[in-house]
Amino acid sequence: MRFGINLPPNVSPAEKDGAQVFEEFLQLSELAEELGYHHVKTVEHYFTHYGGYSPDPVTFLAAVAARTSRIRLVTGAVLPVFSHPLKLAGKLAMLDNISRGRLDVGFGRAFLPDEFEAFQIPMDESRERFDEGVEACRRLWAEEDVVWAGRFHQFGPVTMLPRPYQRPHPPTLVATARTPESCEAAGRAGHGLMMVPSINKVENVRDMLALYRKTYADAGHPPLEDQVQMTYHTYLHEDADEAYRLGKAHAENTHEKLVGAIAKWAQTRSEAYRGYEQIAQKAKEHDFDQQLKENKVLVGTPGQVIEQLEQIREWFGEITIGLTVVAGSMPVAESARSLRLFAEKVLPHFE
Repeated sequence: MRFGINLPPNVSPAEKDGAQVFEEFLQLSELAEELGYHHVKTVEHYFTHYGGYSPDPVTFLAAVAARTSRIRLVTGAVLPVFSHPLKLAGKLAMLDNISRGRLDVGFGRAFLPDEFEAFQIPMDESRERFDEGVEACRRLWAEEDVVWAGRFHQFGPVTMLPRPYQRPHPPTLVATARTPESCEAAGRAGHGLMMVPSINKVENVRDMLALYRKTYADAGHPPLEDQVQMTYHTYLHEDADEAYRLGKAHAENTHEKLVGAIAKWAQTRSEAYRGYEQIAQKAKEHDFDQQLKENKVLVGTPGQVIEQLEQIREWFGEITIGLTVVAGSMPVAESARSLRLFAEKVLPHFE
């Protein structure tokens, strides 16, 4: 197993302003490299307190690249539905060069109704726009004189500059939430997979992973180093009671922001997101203790977290895990302490 850090800015202006958030995130990124973590990852979201400080993860990751030399950079994820592929492919190729080939590109479909409404893009088009955007980026990176005649974008012949540092292009991953069809499509196309196991039953995640891995192998794609990536809310403390008390408080802070961001699903319907109309109600039924019992959050002493991770590895195999060590108004010193404790007491167990 490999471990990195996930830095979604789930924070409100009343808690921290943007300048403070990004300075703290850059400090944590430098610390993560110093401690031997595998990657730094952040999101693309807009407008809400659930990630809205990060409308462009490429900008933040370029700053991380300037302050580090080894740690990998992961977009978790960029959203092709809101970007022209010429712009998206170009700025990701720039980041790949600035970082000298440390970029992994994670793509996502987007799922927040407020974002689609603001960009004036129908949610029912999201799957087609996603597929078109990802494939256009891959062709722009790998080929010259590209001619593209899609449903939403037409261009060419064009040759993207700069060419990616990694050839034919950076590793690509796609985010999947709930559907086996998404996992199957990712495997067939040769992408890695990004998942958030906290929103699914263990049995469903295992079934989706088995389908993905079989489809990927049957398609004849070469193995990827970090083929499956998952993210977990993480809080460690030497004292078990303090770990529980503070880990729960920070997890619930983030969850409140998620509830606000998805509230419009109660009135939204889309064929491209079947069943999502139920997530607003399900989110209100969130139970931290149940999440902890089911190993959907990594909270406890180092020994307790090792036991959780051993169970996760038994369920899902060798995966790459992103530790979400930030939440709302959490002091950066607490995030740093969790990172150090994990690196000192947990990482050696899995090396």
